[in-house]
Amino acid sequence: MKSDSPGGRARALAVLGTGSDVGKSVIAAGLCRLLARKGIRVAPFKAQNMSLNSFVTADGGEIGRAQALQAEACGLPPHVDMNPILLKPESDQRAQVIVHGKVWGRYEGRQYLEQTRELVRHVRDSYERLARAYEVLVIEGAGSAAELNLRDRDLANWTMVEFADAAVVLVADIDRGGVFAQVIGTIELLAPQERQRVAGVVVNKFRGDVSLFADGVALLEARTNVPVLGVLPFLRDMELDQEDSVERDRSRQPPFTAQAVNVAVTLVPHLSNFTDFNALAGECDVVLRYAATPSDLVGADVVVLPGTKNTIDDLEHLRSRGFGEALAHHVARGGELVGICGGYQMLGREVSDPDGVEAGGQTPGMGFLDVVTELLPDKRTTQVEARPLLGNVAPDSTVSGYEIHMGRTRRGSVAPSFRILRRSGKDLSQGGP
Repeated sequence: MKSDSPGGRARALAVLGTGSDVGKSVIAAGLCRLLARKGIRVAPFKAQNMSLNSFVTADGGEIGRAQALQAEACGLPPHVDMNPILLKPESDQRAQVIVHGKVWGRYEGRQYLEQTRELVRHVRDSYERLARAYEVLVIEGAGSAAELNLRDRDLANWTMVEFADAAVVLVADIDRGGVFAQVIGTIELLAPQERQRVAGVVVNKFRGDVSLFADGVALLEARTNVPVLGVLPFLRDMELDQEDSVERDRSRQPPFTAQAVNVAVTLVPHLSNFTDFNALAGECDVVLRYAATPSDLVGADVVVLPGTKNTIDDLEHLRSRGFGEALAHHVARGGELVGICGGYQMLGREVSDPDGVEAGGQTPGMGFLDVVTELLPDKRTTQVEARPLLGNVAPDSTVSGYEIHMGRTRRGSVAPSFRILRRSGKDLSQGGP
């Protein structure tokens, strides 16, 4: 599958879906890995992503975690050109817009749509750079391929498919039911020139004996005149980062047990980078649950306040639901309390917002730590290496991670947990923590 386009421009394959969460990201990653193993120079691309789970590249850019995963499948370091636009919702009406890895602005829906022409230019610039460097680009779409009301300003689906002259694989999710309506309805809603680009359909998340769906395959092919390329099984425990969903159904979460370290993560409306907790969830002696109410903290050994895209709003959310008292009770009985990013800011004495980054003004924190945070308009996104300063950790051990935050936290009578050794490749080992 070598590039034979004029000027050596990469050939393109687009993975579009009948809806959200049908499996586009994982299938695109699988195609990337398959092509890479065949010795083809392949790279992932998604024009526009919306997610509160992001990845920080080596040069400090911010992209969606799905494209970071797909880059890994290609054997490549993630790059901002692989996801030139990232939308991080701050509320139901407004999102922070990341372009080429850096904050571009904060817009409400209608304001953002007015920027479409300029954003298309950024998207095309990124795509062309990748298309000159690789033989094949695997493009991931967004949501449904047949959002008629968004057709003229949909950067991630048909606008990109046509620009890249891509063949299309349409992915449907049979596990949620209605797969015939998904596939036939989507294809029927496509324009004739779009329909001609659909090379095949993939039926995803099938449970049971695939041979029992043979008549279903025949029906789909007869009604759409599009081949079904495959029926993929429902796979559990893939341990791959998810972008947009966290398990909120308490009945489906594992119960706390006396034999495990029980960890509760507070659910907040703007929870971000919940993929931070995947490593804990994968430990055999850890039970991880998400807590929507204070009663969900009962039995927890450790409570974690997670990162958030809106620290002040989520702080008020937790306080109004009685989490402040529940956390105080948890600490009083000897439980551990951990804050990550915005969750750490909440644990302090105060969060101030002089520039109106979120709500403006000053908001009392929960008062568990002697720290004060000031939100700032500039955003820090870096990869870091650090040495733990905790007493029960080997003194020469190091950890790697990332920073994504808009604020400065000043500590009082509290000790740091880590000493930063390296930030974005710069040696800080002789400096302070």
